[in-house]
Amino acid sequence: MNTKGATSSGGNDGNPSDSASPPPSKKNSKRPKYSRFTQQELPACKPILTPGWVITAFTVVGILFIPIGLVCLFASERVVEIVYQYEADCVPADYSNNVLAYIQSSDTNKTCTRTLTVPKYMKNPVFIYYQLDNFYQNHRRYVKSRSDTQLRSKAGEREIKNCPPEGTTKSGDPIVPCGLIAWSLFNDTYGFSLENEVLNVSKKNIAWKSDQEHKFGSDVYPKNFQSGGLIGGAKLNSSIPLSEQEDLIVWMRTAALPTFRKLYGKIEKELQANENITVVIQNNYNTYSFGGGKKLVLSTTGWIGGKNDFLGIAYLTVGGLCLFLAISFILVYVVKPRPLGDPSYLSWNRNPSGHLN
Repeated sequence: MNTKGATSSGGNDGNPSDSASPPPSKKNSKRPKYSRFTQQELPACKPILTPGWVITAFTVVGILFIPIGLVCLFASERVVEIVYQYEADCVPADYSNNVLAYIQSSDTNKTCTRTLTVPKYMKNPVFIYYQLDNFYQNHRRYVKSRSDTQLRSKAGEREIKNCPPEGTTKSGDPIVPCGLIAWSLFNDTYGFSLENEVLNVSKKNIAWKSDQEHKFGSDVYPKNFQSGGLIGGAKLNSSIPLSEQEDLIVWMRTAALPTFRKLYGKIEKELQANENITVVIQNNYNTYSFGGGKKLVLSTTGWIGGKNDFLGIAYLTVGGLCLFLAISFILVYVVKPRPLGDPSYLSWNRNPSGHLN
């Protein structure tokens, strides 16, 4: 036995300096603890869209949507509307070439009397709307020109940061309500009569209850409103709080599109077919300076709301398109079938030589 070799090979085992060497330091790691959620190993449903499933889905959607669209169109057709555009008809012939002089003058007669015929039976209540065309209430500067703090509480009377140029009077007193939205309040008026009997127009409950109770204070009264040199629209009764001025509340809910309708009032009386309604219009609102249109609308409502064919047409369009796609897929599947998941249809398998080049 070669003890020398054995001694030399194992001599380091007895070295105290080697046995006292410190253990390697533990490295700090930001690696999260293992979980099936973080590693995305939770069970999941991975449906395979076979031709049968796709055709069935399109067929079911088409069968459901087409009847719904027909029902919506039928409900919309049952709504009776009378629409009268009057911004041109209510201008006297003497001012046909200078409509701005007519509308801006305080001396011209703004009264316009017209007769409207009821096309079908209109069940009460009959809702009265005014419709404005080419009026951009969604303009950013216009939408911001108000003070919600001022509208809610009397304590916020001087909160007029976004209201100029309709924030204060020349003497510095705050305008309540301030801003361009309130200043441009619609001020055409309508009076109705049927066979010399006056039809009362109710303006109760034409605004949203949430607006009345939370956005317009019962202790806030109009102050210094429409008292400047340039009058924008209607004036407000300074003895009635803003929470009860429903015309203002309706107007202050700005529209998203340049053509919109706003509720003016309600006629609590049934109107029979072929009856003639006499309408007295006070044509005060200036839409002529920007080429806008004005319409008076009398309408009933149904379970779907007012007259609107868009919803029914949309359902019919989507349902018809789904049925068309279902039939097309059936024809393709029958005429030119292909095995599901066949790799030979992949582009690099169809022309492998071209793919390598």
